[in-house]
Amino acid sequence: MADNADRAAVTIQQSLEATLARRATLATQAANDECVDCGYEIPAQRRKAAPWATTCIECQGIRELRGRHVRK
Repeated sequence: MADNADRAAVTIQQSLEATLARRATLATQAANDECVDCGYEIPAQRRKAAPWATTCIECQGIRELRGRHVRK
């Protein structure tokens, strides 16, 4: 029978694996030079400042205004 420590270890492991999978997805998306919303090229200065960015500045601004800026 599993005790609390065993259940906690499983939960932590699952959380870690999910986080790493999300990070790998973001890194793959960030390797693309195009905005995922509009398809235009993301400027080099934005890439340098935020290498994980998947949207151009304009589309990111729209997302934030709409409240859709939460990473998934």
